[in-house]
Amino acid sequence: MRLQQARAARDASRQRTEDEENDAPAATSDFLTSFTAEESLAEFRELATSAGGIVVGEILQKRDKPDPATLVGKGKLEEIAGAVASSQADVVLFDHDLSPSQQRNIERELKVRVIDRTQLILDIFARHARTREGQLQVELAQLEYMLPRLAGRGVEMSQLGGGIGTRGPGETQLETDRRKIYRRIRHIKEQVEEVRRIRAQQRQRREAVPVATVALVGYTNAGKSTLFNALTKSDVLASSRMFATLDPTIRSVALPSKRKVLLSDTVGFIRNLPHTLVTSFRATLEEVQRAELVLHVVDAAAPAFIAAEQKAQVEKVLEELEALAKPRLEVRNKTDLLSELERKSLRDEDRVVHASALKGEGLDRLLAKIDAELTGDPVVTVKLKVPQSEGRMLAQLEAKARILSRSFRGGNVYMRVQAAESLLRGMRKFVQES
Repeated sequence: MRLQQARAARDASRQRTEDEENDAPAATSDFLTSFTAEESLAEFRELATSAGGIVVGEILQKRDKPDPATLVGKGKLEEIAGAVASSQADVVLFDHDLSPSQQRNIERELKVRVIDRTQLILDIFARHARTREGQLQVELAQLEYMLPRLAGRGVEMSQLGGGIGTRGPGETQLETDRRKIYRRIRHIKEQVEEVRRIRAQQRQRREAVPVATVALVGYTNAGKSTLFNALTKSDVLASSRMFATLDPTIRSVALPSKRKVLLSDTVGFIRNLPHTLVTSFRATLEEVQRAELVLHVVDAAAPAFIAAEQKAQVEKVLEELEALAKPRLEVRNKTDLLSELERKSLRDEDRVVHASALKGEGLDRLLAKIDAELTGDPVVTVKLKVPQSEGRMLAQLEAKARILSRSFRGGNVYMRVQAAESLLRGMRKFVQES
């Protein structure tokens, strides 16, 4: 019975949405963005679903400026209260950041829990964090979000005055909670620093061997994990749910030149990604900062203006990470969702590759582009004269170089190969002048 009421409420609110959307941007979204009200609402709906919620109603409002006390106007708040009562909703989500006082005022009127955009994203991150590192970073972001929201929940601030012994039993529950949270934040930051230290050591060991790192970035649900799996033959969780990937994953990939690179999968970005998350996940996102090449994965099936907005949001985060100037290839993924006519019109460009990670299309071209972009350990073509007795050397060439030609004379193997400079350094005595 309750589910039927919820569906009826959702249908009624959607009808109101259709009536208002032509002249009303999202009431909960006054961001400077090219997203329309419906697109913004559709993305927020995806966030709610990823958090495990069932959307039973959607309401938009047009305002010149937010109400400082409740964000939305008094009349609209009464309308929301009616919708909450009729649908028996458990929680109301706002596609906007709420100040602590706004959140308290709205909860007082609606008599249900109120969650803003940042808190919803934090909840999704908390659900999807699997490793200890990811859980620490999410908890840190949650605590920093919670601190300014402690006041006003039935506890009045009071102080007993200065002097020795006046700050112990007399402190309020609010002050005690604050002290506990500050202590926990310090402890988590110390643990995150330890994670960063260990990651730096691992990175130093990797960098001791000339293996380049390539980082995947992109808007959430652009298909990064599916592409990661297709390139590395891995089975990392690939889901249509937002933020399915939180914990960094690194795997090796063999390029056409037989060079090995490390591919790093990262958390998806989203418009107005809470700053606390960018800060908290900096240890994870350092892989992007250190990468020699960034692959920006874009949803090729998204409308052009949405794709452009998503691209701008990703670049905004890259700029915050000081990684915007890094060499970058754009991978327009999900071409399998385009019509046949659209697919025929696709043309790769100098820094753009079209691909379908799901169908395995365009991956060879992408790997060739990556190969050409990585100049840190360049591929060179040389002629070699290797004695057949050098079995270990010949095996290395077989495994790590492209052999263009080969012949056998007088106990020697004459070869023309393409290989990374680092591999050929130990074979200088076998190199023949052209």
